[in-house]
Amino acid sequence: MTAESSVEAGRRIRLGMVGGGHGAFIGAVHRFAARLDGEFELVAGALSSDPDRALASGRALGIAVDRTYGSFVEMAGREAKRPDGIEAVAIVTPNHMHFAPAKLFLEAGVHVICDKPLTATLDEAEELARIARRSGKLFVLTHNYTGYPMVRQARAMIASGEVGEVRVVQAEYAQDWLTERVEDGGSKQAEWRTDPRRSGAGGCIGDIGTHAYNLVSFVTGLELESLCADLSALVPARALDDNAHVLLRFAGGARGMLWASQVAVGNENRLVLRVYGTKGGLEWSQEQPDQLWHTPYGRPRQMITRNGSGADDASRRVSRIPAGHPEGYLEAFANIYAEAARAIRAARNGTAPDPDVVFPTVEDGLKGVAFVDACVRSSASGASWIPV
Repeated sequence: MTAESSVEAGRRIRLGMVGGGHGAFIGAVHRFAARLDGEFELVAGALSSDPDRALASGRALGIAVDRTYGSFVEMAGREAKRPDGIEAVAIVTPNHMHFAPAKLFLEAGVHVICDKPLTATLDEAEELARIARRSGKLFVLTHNYTGYPMVRQARAMIASGEVGEVRVVQAEYAQDWLTERVEDGGSKQAEWRTDPRRSGAGGCIGDIGTHAYNLVSFVTGLELESLCADLSALVPARALDDNAHVLLRFAGGARGMLWASQVAVGNENRLVLRVYGTKGGLEWSQEQPDQLWHTPYGRPRQMITRNGSGADDASRRVSRIPAGHPEGYLEAFANIYAEAARAIRAARNGTAPDPDVVFPTVEDGLKGVAFVDACVRSSASGASWIPV
């Protein structure tokens, strides 16, 4: 490697952002995650559909005025012409605004890091997956819960056969923040999440149910064959579901249940996964993310802690601090960005990707949108069984 190529290999990845302007929760989370390990530098943005707000947001973030754009179309065109143009773009808009910028930047030769879900409709998801495959560019979907070290530990334990053949999976994601019609009280997060035009056909199932389903798929490796869903809008006059019960049938015979609710009073962000196999069981909760419970069949239940004595290489490689010092949501999100950075650097240098680098891809996003689509169709047909 020459001195010049060594410098190129070591410099930060130039990042742009679409959406995520002033007051946007998920935009700030993405910026924290991108900065945590020093791998990315935010150099450009189309941070709002309102040009004045976009400019103000860019200034607040220290982005140069000439790289703060009034639209993502302008941003893609001008950045593509710069010798120091962006290498990757983070898309943090509402669901219905994922497809167009992702398509444009992929076609412009820019790696895409996109918030979930992939798109608002299955047709768009299928087309975007085709575009991503043709582009040869990386597509990273920020299902951030896959970034937790003990989720990686559970995945590795199942892959190595420690719980045997998986028989039963239970996933739940319970919140209570939509118990009342907060969408009528000025909550921007609630406004777009309960609006079919911006969120898509699924409400709760698309917002948090997809996280639970993705976690099941990521940890177990099971392929979903069919499902039976009952989606309900329990708050009167709400346009989209705020509670979902789903039965799952997987290839190979495993069975599952998924419950997602945003009207479960007393629950803040209770994402829980339980996996039961022929040799043992595992349980993980996002609200105690540094703990993984393992019960070998016929033996006492035991707790494995992040970076503790029972932790394996899969969890240690995405841990930053010693056991007993909590790591949480932002660090898990940052792990997705760190994995993306490793893959982008490999692509930049023309080297083979590290097989240990793992992140959700456009294919996982397509599966997630297909899951939501099947849930909506199943519920609309009286909770009938639907192939996925």
